[in-house]
Amino acid sequence: GGGGAGGFGASPLGLGARGFDDRGAQLRALETSLRFIPESQDSERPKAYVPRNPYPTPGSFPQTPAPVFDLPAVFEKFDTDTLFFVFYYQQGTYQQYLAARELKKQSWRYHKKYLTWFQRHEEPKVTTDEYEQGTYVYFDYETGWCQRIKTDFTFEYGYLEDELTV
Repeated sequence: GGGGAGGFGASPLGLGARGFDDRGAQLRALETSLRFIPESQDSERPKAYVPRNPYPTPGSFPQTPAPVFDLPAVFEKFDTDTLFFVFYYQQGTYQQYLAARELKKQSWRYHKKYLTWFQRHEEPKVTTDEYEQGTYVYFDYETGWCQRIKTDFTFEYGYLEDELTV
């Protein structure tokens, strides 16, 4: 007999007319399907923009942030105050990541205990495997929204945020 409902003939998995399996065909089929395997985000619905502080605006007003603010090159042009503003007021967003990345490029380092950014004002007076000590500039986001100098500051490396690569 020929092919058809009886299960005879060639099948997609490489079973031959007499039920012999063609392992090479099976492996090729599996390799092909593996190349096109869905990724986890394929099953997620696209996330719609949800404003943090919704306010009714006319339809002529932009309803979502401009896509230009997703471009790393734009953040290279922002001044330091703008980067700090984005970092502290756009928490949990891609823009916060881009601001942090740009601050790191400008030699700012984030202190996880004090939740603020520090930059060496001069070479450290003391350097060990655990810390460095010297004069630093830090960004005071709580009381003055400005940069201040801190002398004889000990920056313990354990508090250095170092997961973000630039």
